[in-house]
Amino acid sequence: MVAVTAQYPFGICPQFHGNSRLLSPETDFSALNFPYRLGYSKLSLHPKLLLLQGHVAEIHSLPHAGDFTGENEPTPILDAIESPMNLKNLSTKELKQLSNEIRSELAFIIAKSQKPSSSSLTVVELTVAIHHVFNAPVDKILWDVAEQTYAHKLLTGRRQIMQALEKTNGWPVAAPDFEGGFDPFGVGHGCNSVSAGLGMAIARDLKGKRDRVVAVINNETIMAGQVYEAMRNSGYLDSNMIVILNDSRHSLHPKVEETSKTPINAFSSTLSKLQSSKLFRRFRELAKALTKKIGKGMYEWAAKVDEYARGMIGPPGSTLFEELGLYYIGPVDGHNIEDLVCVLNEVASLDSMGPVLVHVITKEELEVGDNQMNAVANKIMEGVSISDTIPYGNRTYSDCFVEALISEAERHKDIVAVHAGMGMEPSLHLLKDVFAEKFFDVGMAEQHAVTFAAGLACGGLKPFCIIPSAFLQRAYDQVVHDVDRQKVPVRFIITSAGLVGSDGPIHCGAFDIAFMSCLPNMIVMAPSDEVELSHMVATAALIDDRPVCFRYPRGALSVMEHSFSGIPIEVGRGRILTEGKDVALLGYGSMVQNCLRAQSLLSKLGVEVTVADARFCKPLDIQLLRQLCKNHSFLVTVEEGSIGGFASHVAQFLSLDGQLDAGIKWRPITLPDNYIEQASPKEQLAVAGLTGNHIAATALSLLGRTREALLLMC
Repeated sequence: MVAVTAQYPFGICPQFHGNSRLLSPETDFSALNFPYRLGYSKLSLHPKLLLLQGHVAEIHSLPHAGDFTGENEPTPILDAIESPMNLKNLSTKELKQLSNEIRSELAFIIAKSQKPSSSSLTVVELTVAIHHVFNAPVDKILWDVAEQTYAHKLLTGRRQIMQALEKTNGWPVAAPDFEGGFDPFGVGHGCNSVSAGLGMAIARDLKGKRDRVVAVINNETIMAGQVYEAMRNSGYLDSNMIVILNDSRHSLHPKVEETSKTPINAFSSTLSKLQSSKLFRRFRELAKALTKKIGKGMYEWAAKVDEYARGMIGPPGSTLFEELGLYYIGPVDGHNIEDLVCVLNEVASLDSMGPVLVHVITKEELEVGDNQMNAVANKIMEGVSISDTIPYGNRTYSDCFVEALISEAERHKDIVAVHAGMGMEPSLHLLKDVFAEKFFDVGMAEQHAVTFAAGLACGGLKPFCIIPSAFLQRAYDQVVHDVDRQKVPVRFIITSAGLVGSDGPIHCGAFDIAFMSCLPNMIVMAPSDEVELSHMVATAALIDDRPVCFRYPRGALSVMEHSFSGIPIEVGRGRILTEGKDVALLGYGSMVQNCLRAQSLLSKLGVEVTVADARFCKPLDIQLLRQLCKNHSFLVTVEEGSIGGFASHVAQFLSLDGQLDAGIKWRPITLPDNYIEQASPKEQLAVAGLTGNHIAATALSLLGRTREALLLMC
């Protein structure tokens, strides 16, 4: 009797009781009837989840992750693995058993961390095969996304780090850069492994070494242009390297529903083994050499025949990789250890054959039929950690934004939405459904999204370009030249701004205030709550002569629970929320709420505080700044952004306007000049010094009340 736990969306952890094997690739969850008893780790359930298509007979409460008392299945082979070298002498049967044990371990850890990551389960057999065939860390193995590295970590001596997640509030690991010798390159947002791998391959060749380079990419990252740039360059340089495409959608087409699934059968298995064999590769190279000697016409004719034949027997889009200069092998069943080991062994033995792409077909472990639940699962791909947020019943900034934009779209028929990034938040799926043909999701193609939005604006539409802060960094050149320099009225909605909890520095949106506010024509603003967010949506809709952007953070709102009709606000006009005579706190964006918390703390200590909402970083409300400087001796600015952002603009004005000469004492509070590692949102704010207590302590220090400031920090 075992208890099998699988993480589901909305932070709900169902536990199946009864005789059952842990998740396996063959399980078809879309056709699975739920058992009679289904436990949830949270009681604040979304109403739609209480139905679950009539499969639930009983719902009962389970402990939270920290109180979890379940036990994992025995893992005798995994227990004996201290490094990848221990895999070399394992038989095929033992490798299969090891894969099952890894899947068991990961399912157990993921369930306890309360962060679903089915992508980590899809690559278990592939990871085992890679480490069985290649000799890491001598051979370089690179991954595009952190979520696919969990099995890799278990096999490379970091099992204790993974298990430690059970005791640290369940914060999932995000693959720190160079965490060990088995990580030759840091995992970022994706699409960097082929470029970095090619660089390592060229460095190897120039130094006369013979190690092998393996880059693992997936469906999400193959949407990004950098992957194709790197593959094209690898084809041109013709250096030996192996690119493995983990295709969990069964198709190379971005819209799965519009194309047939790539077949995996005995024929495709035999074909892949033939393609990867040394004899076939050498025969193909010999044929090329002979046709070249016969003449250019013969060579081109033979190349066309080869391409046509391979296109006929390969999956849709497979000839694209050949055109880029990579030798295509596949499709290979990503859950068949024997086939994977056979193909990878052949590929690893090929010398001086240039770059190779191995197309591996895998399938998602936790398929759920309900579209809404799948949409929330995709939230993880954008980096939105369910465990980071307040229970689903509370509205988020994204919920408010979607409601406001839908309301504006009723008044402005030319409004369209463009989304880029990895996956979408649930509220954006609602926007997609409402906007229908006016909603464009381009995936991980941020550069295209920005210029595409600029084209929409030039065509007379009102584009709202929705991109997470960390992903907008990749499209900065397009923001500068295709939008700001030409004063094209694109409206940038920067999501996941500021600290992002368990995703740490990878998805942290620390820099957008700085890099957007330095652009000459850009209007830069940030809402302090959902009311202001609605107003800024309405304001942005009316700006038609220049670009505009506003940012909002992750997490739930704390002000009100009902929607508002947005009212346009005057550009460059802030507001005063509370008035006092001792200290002025000028907050930007969501930090206004922490300024209000600081004001509440200071009022108990007899300090009268003015709290102002800047609203705009550019243009600044200079009248508001002069008023604050005139009526106060001390000014503190607070923002959840890097050095060089809002505070930099305030400092520029104060110095040029002579306010600093007049005696105003000013202190900026920003994110520190370092990357803040993964933790809970509250812990990250404390590390950054952005809590209400930190703000209040800064004010007390300015007033000379150092002892009280220190007490606030205890």
